[in-house]
Amino acid sequence: MSSPVVTVAVIVPVYNGGERFRASLESIRRADPCPDEIIVIGDGDTDGSSQYAEAAGVTVYRFPQPGGPGRARNLGAMRATADLLFFVDADVTVPKNVIERSRDIFARHADVAAIIGSYDDQPGESNFLSQYRNLLHHYVHQNGREEASTFWGACGAIQREVFLAMGGFDERYLKPSIEDIELGYRLKRAGHRIRLCKSLQVKHWKRWTLASMLRADFFQRAVPWTQLIHRYRGFVNDLNIGISGRASVLLAYGLLGAAVLAYWQPAILIAAAAMGLALFILNIQLYRFFLEKRGLRFAVQTIPWHWFYFLYSGAAFVVGTLRHLAGHDHGLEKPAAPLLSESRQPESRPELRMEKR
Repeated sequence: MSSPVVTVAVIVPVYNGGERFRASLESIRRADPCPDEIIVIGDGDTDGSSQYAEAAGVTVYRFPQPGGPGRARNLGAMRATADLLFFVDADVTVPKNVIERSRDIFARHADVAAIIGSYDDQPGESNFLSQYRNLLHHYVHQNGREEASTFWGACGAIQREVFLAMGGFDERYLKPSIEDIELGYRLKRAGHRIRLCKSLQVKHWKRWTLASMLRADFFQRAVPWTQLIHRYRGFVNDLNIGISGRASVLLAYGLLGAAVLAYWQPAILIAAAAMGLALFILNIQLYRFFLEKRGLRFAVQTIPWHWFYFLYSGAAFVVGTLRHLAGHDHGLEKPAAPLLSESRQPESRPELRMEKR
């Protein structure tokens, strides 16, 4: 007797997604087999993204004002009826077999509550920072542990019953932040398994600039992630917070300090060179990856940017630690509210005006 087919709902939160969102939605609609449900949540968008989705014939709900992707995804999850909730960001396109792959993974790993994928190695934007950032993300996920420690909202699927039982995403993150990572921490603490599926890859179309990179990395991710680490009292040796990453931060600051002191004591340049060499060797596999993917010039360009990443990540850890000690929750900009539950219907929120096609 064959097992019943697992149903899949793809949920996409969008805020002024533009052409990237249209490409994302079209890639989801072209999936073979098609998702059982496609639900788009307009998070206060004003550029016609919701109207485009309506015209495409998918289910659409809207919030009148932006409130963050966590809130939008929660509403989509409440309205879905499928067995699996597959969350996709509005600036990624998915492969044609994405539904087939997700069903197959859950069928082969019955004890897994959630899965996450990664960006592919062909980013959509061609400028250097976009290529560097997305290739770095691809490398980190492709070299991470398959027994994952966090969830990922850009390409992540979870059993609907588990998601609802866990209370969904924390809606106090009013902007894109670490709401997916925070959910992953709660899943692990509750004993649920999350699997990193390295063959499940999506294409990222975000264009990165220096300003957007620092804003996202420092304020929206590193600082609140540091507070999350302190809140749960422990590091996990995986992905962006592995042991080699922490050692690299220390070496980057040691190199910077030695370079400054060398102005008065030139002999310290020897120590600076030694730390620079150690930092390079510690990350040589990544630089070899950049070399293989984009050539020597690109690989050489990435080194100072990668070391800069370690410097501002270390600074963010200090800021996040101080905020934790001071009792401040960066990114949690309104009083705590009960998390999502099946008994809490979205219509009960006075600020919500839902529109459904």
